[in-house]
Parts: sequence; C-alpha cells; structure tokens
Amino acid sequence: MGRSGGGQSRAIVLYPSGRDLGAWRDRHARGEGPDEWPYGLNHLRDHFGSVTPQNLTTDSAIRRATRRVLAAAPVRRSRSGAVAFTWDENSAARLAFSRGVGTRYCGVVWLTDAVDREGPQALAPMRRALRKMDGVWVLSAAQVQPLREFLGPAGPPVHHVLFGIDEAFFTAHPYPERPLVVSVGGDRDRDAATLFQALERIRAQRPDVEIVVQSTSTAPPPSGVRVVPYLTHAELRNLYARASVAVIATRDNSHVSGMTVGLEVMSTGRPIVITETAGMDDYFTPEGGAALVPLGDAAALSDHALALLNDPAGAARAGAAARRRVESTFTTRHLASRLAALARRSV
Repeated sequence: MGRSGGGQSRAIVLYPSGRDLGAWRDRHARGEGPDEWPYGLNHLRDHFGSVTPQNLTTDSAIRRATRRVLAAAPVRRSRSGAVAFTWDENSAARLAFSRGVGTRYCGVVWLTDAVDREGPQALAPMRRALRKMDGVWVLSAAQVQPLREFLGPAGPPVHHVLFGIDEAFFTAHPYPERPLVVSVGGDRDRDAATLFQALERIRAQRPDVEIVVQSTSTAPPPSGVRVVPYLTHAELRNLYARASVAVIATRDNSHVSGMTVGLEVMSTGRPIVITETAGMDDYFTPEGGAALVPLGDAAALSDHALALLNDPAGAARAGAAARRRVESTFTTRHLASRLAALARRSV
C-alpha cells in the first residue's frame, strides 16, 4: 500500500464539511499554524503514492434518512478505491457511505467517555457506523478495551495509536528569565476549580510569578491570574516560549484530555505538571519532563510547579528532556507513520 510496496497506493483524508482546508494551508504557509493539514495528516504522503485532503459533504435530513435505511446493509468497497481516513467518530457515518472508497479507517476520541455518561444504547447509531470501518484507532491505551466491548465481537480491529504534534512549528526556546506559569485548554474534562486552587497557592508563595490561563470557564479566577478565552496557534506558540512551566488539571476521563497542549508545551522545551488520568502515562513521564499528580489534588499541582519555579536550572533540564521525548516519539510524522501501519495491519 505504501511507497515501500504492495496494495493500494492512494489515500484520502476526509475532514468535516466546515473545516476550511484552504485557510488552514494558508496559515501554515505564513508560519501562523502547525502542519499543512489538520493533525499533520499531510505526512501520509510519506507512505502512499498520493494523498488528497477532502471535505465530507454537508449533512442533510435526506442523507441522514438514507443512512438509516442503509444502516443494516453491508458496506460497499471499491477494488480501485482509495484508503480513506477520518479523524474522529463524528464523521464515521458519512465515511461509511462514501463512494469510491476501498477501505475505511476512523479515529475515536470522545466516545468511550460518552458511553460512560450516556450508556451504550444512546449511542447505537454510532456503533453501527463504526462497525462498518475496516479499522478504528484511539489515542489512549485506556480506550482500547472499552471500545472493543462497545463495538462487540463483530466490530473492526481497535488500534492504539500515539498522537503527535508539529515540532517544527512548536520549536524549542531557551528557558526564560522571567517566571511565567501557563495553563491552556477548555474542553469539558478540564478541572478549572482544582486548577484555580493550585494557581492561588502559587500566587501566595510566589507573588512575582505571572500566570496566564486560556480557558472558557466561567469560574472566577484567583487574584493576579489573567484569563483569556481564545488564542491562535501563533499566540499559543509565543506564550509557551515565554513560559517557565505549564500546569494542566483535568477531571477523570479516558481520552487523555490535555494531551495536545502537553505535547506542544514539551516541544517548546518546557516542563509540565498534569493530572494523571487513565492513559496519561502513554505520553507524560518524569524522565520526559512531566510530573503526574492525582485527580483533584491542587496542592500537588502547586507544589510541583513551585519546585520547578524555584529551580530554574532543573526546570530547564526537564524542559530539554521533554523536547527530546517529543522529537523521538510524538511528532506528526510519527503519527502518520502509525496510521499507515494501522491500515497495513488491518488489510
């Protein structure tokens, strides 16, 4: 299948209909965003003769009704069709019925946590769509068995694929002289209450430290903590470059909330203190410049961050180790290679 020989040589990467791929490429060309395509899937070119990005068609009531009628029908595969990838489960139904496709591979990001919240019956349409894939992947080892159980014995193979980020965009920077703590991210599994408690403790002991949080939380921040609702990729890169340490607090989840930010911070050459949830040690280890702390433990978050702030030389060494870990394992080139291998294994 890949350039190294055998099987299909064409691939398509299908993104949601609302994703402006042209604008994404333009931002990347100007140096304002990571990777040529979202998630760095342009690097699949290293493994296929040709790879094309496409938008999935806009959903409609007629298309949804058609899919319900065809839900029990076997999926149609084109012998000459391309290998198709889509990033997450929200696109699985449309991928299942996309024409001219040979084999289909879909990522699963949030589903395992949704099953715990809503129950498997509420997500039966998602199960039907995913069961039409030739393979699915998850980014956390903690998701593998729950997803296999959800899909059932007739489901497609479930693969664990490690994530990656654009280390050429999130470049390493010298450790800063002025102390700054950053925290970034506002998905539903972030723990703003614990984070703000930790930051309040940091401010009490080190009032000289600047603290910047990117979050959509409506919880009032502690005195001296600046909260911004949104940052572009370029603004994030600049913020990481000024940071001394990043602090991420999350609730219990299996999809490794905080993973992307954590790897971006590490790629910049900064240590990170992050909540230990299931699968988190796939990515973050003490040897790789990260401190993992228990759920809801504001004191542990602040204590680890303060230890780094009070030892800039040690923090700089931890940041260098973090950068090396990203370069060796967690780039988007690594991610694309793993997805290509997944398709080969499934075939």
